[in-house]
Amino acid sequence: KQRKRLADAERSLETKVTKAATESQRIATDKIAWTRSKLDDIQRTEPKARDSRIFPGHYAPVMVIEDGQRVVKPMRYQCRIAGKPAFFDAKYPGTYNARRDSLKGFWKPLFGYTHGVMLVDVFYENVSKAKMEGTLSESHERDENVVLEFRPSNGELMHVACLWSRWSAPGERDLLSFAAITDEPPPEVAAAGHDRCIIPIKPENIDAWLNPDASDLAAMYAILDDRDRPFYEHRLAA
Repeated sequence: KQRKRLADAERSLETKVTKAATESQRIATDKIAWTRSKLDDIQRTEPKARDSRIFPGHYAPVMVIEDGQRVVKPMRYQCRIAGKPAFFDAKYPGTYNARRDSLKGFWKPLFGYTHGVMLVDVFYENVSKAKMEGTLSESHERDENVVLEFRPSNGELMHVACLWSRWSAPGERDLLSFAAITDEPPPEVAAAGHDRCIIPIKPENIDAWLNPDASDLAAMYAILDDRDRPFYEHRLAA
């Protein structure tokens, strides 16, 4: 499809240079290159560092409590709350993050009931280039997006607080899915142009977090407040 689009655009440009044909040529060229890179990845057998990155809709290992023991289960990084219809995913595409100020609202069925922890050493965020540089967006040709890598300066592993759910429906496979809890960012993340941040809980609070008591949500909030607070260094993602 993209090769045809590219050929059509190039034929049009041979006759007359137009903005529409030029843009179509650019988009088709980019999409062909992107698709080829994905096809190459399918054939690749050697691991690369970028393989460990988790994107919404992808599966990731999440630590939970099962029969009194810590276990790790693969779960989809976009939470579909049990009892919701399958179109919930499309209606709420941002449900890979659970805002702290929505835990008693949207996330009420999970908060205090099914908690998890995801182990990460770095996280990535999409930010506006204008915000990152502290300039007006008008100074750029368009409001460009860049991906920043945030890493704790102490080099320690982060135990990210999560909520998870087991979704079931007749004739469908069970779905395990989760969302990372986010809160207002620390100053250095806000200065880099992002308005949310994951919550790394302290290792000594993991068991209490994974064994929540729905009748004592104050204790759960206390764990989120008593979080690890590393300084996050950032750079453009490779």
